[in-house]
Amino acid sequence: MNHIKHVFFDLDHTLWDFKKNSSLTFKYLLNKYNISIELDRFLKIYMPINFSLWKLYRDEKISKEYLRHNRLKSAFEKLNVTISNDVIDLMADDYVTHLPDHNFLVKDALLVLDHLIGKYKLHIITNGFTEVQNKKISNSNLDKYFSCIIDSETVGVKKPNAKVFEYALNVAGATKSESLMIGDNLEADVIGALEAGFSAIHFNNNNEPTHSHCRIITDLKSLNSIL
Repeated sequence: MNHIKHVFFDLDHTLWDFKKNSSLTFKYLLNKYNISIELDRFLKIYMPINFSLWKLYRDEKISKEYLRHNRLKSAFEKLNVTISNDVIDLMADDYVTHLPDHNFLVKDALLVLDHLIGKYKLHIITNGFTEVQNKKISNSNLDKYFSCIIDSETVGVKKPNAKVFEYALNVAGATKSESLMIGDNLEADVIGALEAGFSAIHFNNNNEPTHSHCRIITDLKSLNSIL
């Protein structure tokens, strides 16, 4: 890794503990809107729906508005809970507003960033919504570590589209050969980066199958011995 000068991180599930912070946000919303569903039961239905719709959104097949509304609507329908479309829209807005209020990080995220910050230029490439991701980064005090923060909404396409990685290189003033991408999603982060000419490390935080595309780690602290 001696050739690496720029390290690009994904945000959600890689540095920012999306699962925990999202759960806390839904706990608040179910209480606020007096919806009598156990949090664990709701999340068990909601999470795979959100995952599948995010893939469609990432592939440019649905809009941001469709994603935000229908991940909730579909979950409530599957739970046989009747919620009006107006309330769903209010909840959808509340969700993205309050999600950055919770800022738990993935285990050892700060330990790794403190180790790397003096050795590399650090950046973020995220597929999240601009206003939400910026708040997450600011509220969790991650902004001090990163020279450039690139979000897909600003670029106009999403990882794994090569245009996102090309845009990131231009903004960071980096070359492909000196750039490393670290992320949890095999398709968006790893394969997308490799096809764009980056090196990559897969932080397998989602129990994805093993593969031979690149080095795989299961805890962030491993980066301190690699980089």
